[in-house]
Amino acid sequence: MGKLAGKVAIITGSGRGIGRAVALKLAQEGASVVVNDLDAAPVEQTLADIVQAGGHAVACIGSVTAPDFAERFVQTAVSEFGGLDIIVNNAGYTWDNVLQKMTDEQWYAMLDVHLTAPFRLLRAAAEFIRAAARKEAEAGQENFRKVVNISSIAGVGGNAGQVNYAAAKAGIIGLTRTLAKEWGRYRVNVNCVAFGLISTRLTSAPANGSATLEIEGRTIKAGVNPELLGQMEAMIPLGRGGTPEEAAGAVAMLCYPEANYVSGELLVCGGGFRL
Repeated sequence: MGKLAGKVAIITGSGRGIGRAVALKLAQEGASVVVNDLDAAPVEQTLADIVQAGGHAVACIGSVTAPDFAERFVQTAVSEFGGLDIIVNNAGYTWDNVLQKMTDEQWYAMLDVHLTAPFRLLRAAAEFIRAAARKEAEAGQENFRKVVNISSIAGVGGNAGQVNYAAAKAGIIGLTRTLAKEWGRYRVNVNCVAFGLISTRLTSAPANGSATLEIEGRTIKAGVNPELLGQMEAMIPLGRGGTPEEAAGAVAMLCYPEANYVSGELLVCGGGFRL
C-alpha cells in the first residue's frame, strides 16, 4: 500500500523521459495510471513495466494538441478506473530559434503543446471534478485531488533562443496560480514544477544535426551542444543535471497527502540553478 493507493492519475507524455518516470513513480505508490504518448511503442513499454511491478495502467495514445484528446483522456480514466484524482501536464518538446528567425509555426507549436493542451485537459476534467467534489462534500468527506503542471526555469527567468518555449512555460505558471484559486473550493491542489537541466533525449543527444525528433510531421533538432552542456552543468550548484527519476520525485511530492495544504506554488527542480 503506497501513499497513492486507490488514486487514479493521468500523465501526458508519459511514454518516455520525465513523464515515464512520473508514471512509474505514481504507480509504485499505488495509483492506477493512464499512460499517454504520440507513439504506441513507448506507451506499451511503460505499461508493461508498470504491470510487471504489480501496478495498474492503461493506454491513451495520441497528440495532446488534437481537438478531441482532452475529453478522450479524461474519459479513459473514468471508464477504466472509475475516477480521476491526479492530473500531470507533462507533454512537450522544444523548437528553438532567435526571435527574428522564429516562424509563426514555431511560436504556435510551443503555445499549443505547453499551454493550450493543459488548459483543454483541465477544462475537460472540470465537470467530473466538480461533480465528485460536490458528492463528497454532501457525504461529509474531504478528498483532495492534485494537478501538477510542468514548467521550466526558462519560463521563470527566460532563455535566449527560446522565446516561444519560455513564453508558454511562463504562461503555465499563471494558469497554475489562477486555477488554484478557482478550484480550491473543490479541494484540488494545483501546483507547478519548473525543471532545470534534466537528462532526457531532448538534452542528451549531440546537437550537431545528426539527432532529430519526428513530432507530428515536423523534424526537430534534438540535443545540446556538448560544450554548452558542460557549461550549464558547471553552473549548477549540485554539479550535474538531474535524472528523470529525480524529476519524478518532485512531481510525486506534490501528489502526496502531505501536500494537501500546498496549492498555487511553483517548485523549482534544478539542482539549485537559476537563470
